[in-house]
Formats: sequence, C-alpha cells, structure tokens
Amino acid sequence: MKKRFNPIKDKSSEIIEYLMSSPDMPDDEMLRFKLRLSIEEAVVNVVQYAYEGGIGWLEAGTSLDEDKLILSIELRDAGTPFNPLEKEDPDLTLDADQRQIGGLGIFLCKKMMDSISYRYENGNNVLTMTKKIQ
Repeated sequence: MKKRFNPIKDKSSEIIEYLMSSPDMPDDEMLRFKLRLSIEEAVVNVVQYAYEGGIGWLEAGTSLDEDKLILSIELRDAGTPFNPLEKEDPDLTLDADQRQIGGLGIFLCKKMMDSISYRYENGNNVLTMTKKIQ
C-alpha cells in the first residue's frame, strides 16, 4: 500500500491516518500505539522540515514481509537531504531545560521500532521503519 501526497503542507494528520488505516497494520493495541507514535514523529518531521513552506511531496507506504511477521513503513521525499539517525540521542539524565532542543522524536522512534534505516537515493530521502508484529 503506497500513496503520494502533494503538497504535504497541513497534511500530517491525513498522512498518519492513511498509514494507520493500512490493512497491513496489526490489531494489537499496544503495537498500534507504538506504530502510531513512530509514524507521527517521522511524518511531522518530514512535513515541517523537508521542504520550505511545505510545498513538496511525500510518498508513504506500508508492506509486510512474505511471512506477514514484519511490518515495514517507508517514507520517501525529495526534500533537503537529511539523515535523522545521525542526530545524537538526547541525554535523558539531564533536566528538560538543560537538554538541547530536538532529537527526542527520532529517539522515541528508535525505542518503539525494531529497526530504522535511512538512505539517500536518486535525489530522495528514504526512511524505513520496521516492527515485528507477530
């Protein structure tokens, strides 16, 4: 299941709901919570930062492996090249007012998902998140 949204400005909720309504999504509520949180963080980051003014596209999709055990969520955009995995994890031992701004969202994604990968190919940012669902 894959769809392109263009332009993406003000479409975070629509993109998130599209992904969460995928027939690939598990029924388990705890898994759905983790997936939604990760999807929200990743989508909002693309919508807010990939393109100036939100004028650009985002292709979002889900797929299951052949055994239907692992769900993959892929986000692809042609915005400014940016690997969110290179950002240093926040130091959670510090008080909130002592920490640098940013980075908490991708940190949460790393904790909620089984794997996250980034690649830049053919002028596109491609973020892939996977989660074992059975």
